[in-house]
Amino acid sequence: MFSYYTSIIFLSLLALGVLSILIQENDRLSKTDKRLLELTYALIAVSALAEWTGVQLNGRTDIPKWALICAKTVDFTLTPLAGGALVIQIRLKNRWRNALLGILAFNVVFQVVSLFTGWMIVVDDAHRYTHGPLYGLYMGVCLAIIGLVIIEFVLYGRAFRRQNRWSLYAVMLLVVVGVAMQEATPSDIRTSYIALTLGAALMFIHYTEFLQLAMDDTVSEQQLQLDTDALTGLFSRHAYSRTLKTLDAAGALPRDLAAFTIDINGLKQVNDSLGHEAGDELIRGAAACITKAIGVGRSCFRTGGDEFVVLTPMSREEADDALGWMYEEARRWRGERVKTLSLSAGYALVCDHDSLTAEALVRESDTAMYEAKAAYYREAGRDRRRRRPRKD
Repeated sequence: MFSYYTSIIFLSLLALGVLSILIQENDRLSKTDKRLLELTYALIAVSALAEWTGVQLNGRTDIPKWALICAKTVDFTLTPLAGGALVIQIRLKNRWRNALLGILAFNVVFQVVSLFTGWMIVVDDAHRYTHGPLYGLYMGVCLAIIGLVIIEFVLYGRAFRRQNRWSLYAVMLLVVVGVAMQEATPSDIRTSYIALTLGAALMFIHYTEFLQLAMDDTVSEQQLQLDTDALTGLFSRHAYSRTLKTLDAAGALPRDLAAFTIDINGLKQVNDSLGHEAGDELIRGAAACITKAIGVGRSCFRTGGDEFVVLTPMSREEADDALGWMYEEARRWRGERVKTLSLSAGYALVCDHDSLTAEALVRESDTAMYEAKAAYYREAGRDRRRRRPRKD
């Protein structure tokens, strides 16, 4: 049956195969990511098989010496490449990565030359191998690669949220300890490839988690963009519609909920006479006045070109005060292109309108706002075609 070491190598290869299947099933990974991950697992698998072959051939006099030398050369060539691939797959581009690639290329050339010179491997008449005279150079290469791997992992960790970095560094430590244990302990302790396999599996888990976090951040940013009116910074029409649905889905509206509807007087005349940049300034000014009067943190929405809605908990006294402050802020406002700002506003309270939906409550505030607008135009002595209250 299998020896313990052979069983470990066999299970490692099975684990790498499972990882390859998981890669193919993961739709969040790009084709380039998949190729890099599969290359990493292939390097680990082939180098593990090369080490296993070298162990099996060691002392076998019925097998030519060159077979053992070739197996160990492949092992010494691919093991650093497998460790470097764990870093290359994170796709950082900096001088440390270039240095890592340079050292890996040097080791490949060094191992190929050593195949013919005996610098790395010496096989005696009993077909047992020992380290050659330049094995120390190979160990220096491995230490340099480990150092560069640590640097790259630390730099890569900066892309993660702080609470997600320690697990990344723990993966790195696991791989380094596994490789060091094999080099620092007797030859029958072979932990490099089980450490590399575990490291590859944990890196895959960590990488997919990072992709999910990045996707969540992207979705949150997109949601924020949808919910924010670009011109004023208030909540958007999209956020307003969702808020109405949320309020209505909750059942009866809160008894202290107030709905305000605000409209800018004379925006069309400003756009026609001074241009749309002046009109935009007026809209931003209205948003600022509403925010100051209602209070920061309230649910203020821009629902149309010159139309605003506020949904917030407020008593009748607070609503009256807010309305007064809103008119006062508009009276004080001065812009660069437009010197005056006039608003018409109205509100409705849930306590005055039992059993209304959120949309119906806004319509009640809309009616109050149009009464204020009609009074404004009467006092201004201007005729204005009445608009029908909008339907949300």
